[in-house]
Amino acid sequence: MKNIAFIINPISGTKNKNRIPKLIERTLDHSQWAYDIVKTEYKGHATELAAQYAKLGFDTVVAVGGDGTVNEVASGLIHTDTALGILPIGSGNGFARHLNLPLQIEKAIKLINSSEPITVDYGIVNSHPFFCTCGTGFDAYIADKFAKAGKRGFATYLQHIIKDFFNYQSQHYKLQFREDDSQEWKYFETDAFLITFANANQWGNSAYIAPKASIQDGLLDISVLSAFPMTAIPSLAYKLFEKTIDQTTYITTLHATQVILTRQQDGPFHYDGDPIDEHTTIDIQIKKDGLKVLVAKRF
Repeated sequence: MKNIAFIINPISGTKNKNRIPKLIERTLDHSQWAYDIVKTEYKGHATELAAQYAKLGFDTVVAVGGDGTVNEVASGLIHTDTALGILPIGSGNGFARHLNLPLQIEKAIKLINSSEPITVDYGIVNSHPFFCTCGTGFDAYIADKFAKAGKRGFATYLQHIIKDFFNYQSQHYKLQFREDDSQEWKYFETDAFLITFANANQWGNSAYIAPKASIQDGLLDISVLSAFPMTAIPSLAYKLFEKTIDQTTYITTLHATQVILTRQQDGPFHYDGDPIDEHTTIDIQIKKDGLKVLVAKRF
């Protein structure tokens, strides 16, 4: 018998969470799993709970929420033998989508019954772990607006994108990076609308900002989006959702194990969609094979 804990974030996403414990009780294979269910009470609580379950030797801890909840739970499990599971009920669910996990909760629980763990990479931005993407520029600006909006959901996110697009100005950035830990530093300098540092291939909602990113290659895919005219918006939006954004002339793709980013001023930076104020110099690194994650079993 294996031990599994479900950590529910009551305020994640827009869906009601009250029915989830009964769904778990009805759908989980009790011949395999003995389970706990707990709810978070404050920011950072999921990390504390996950770390406690890992110390108790639990086989799996499941994040029930969006990418922010996944970030908190996974942060408590890195470099342990306890695997991360995901029941995705957030606004974007970028990490779950990258892993091809079901977005319907009952199907996601059933997948746990026939799952296996794989080992994946994670990133560090200064002292903060991230598992999907982090970044600076317009997406961080919107993440900050979204967090302060008081309403969740993709519609709110889209509303801020449309409203704030015309108010945002590209910034100047310097990147010092290494493609391999044994190599010398390289340099890249440019004006950019946004820069995304990707472990996984998307922001969420199937918006593929780094279509070729892998969570098992030990590399960050860095997508640098230059300023673009309004006439390019329809084409860029199409390519973003069709996994071809990296083929546009407005995107420069770099690969690195470590990046030192220098920007013009302090301000919003995001990790897995959660905004945080950072200084002008930011250290971003990839940590290889640091997390176990449950995925569909390969027969």
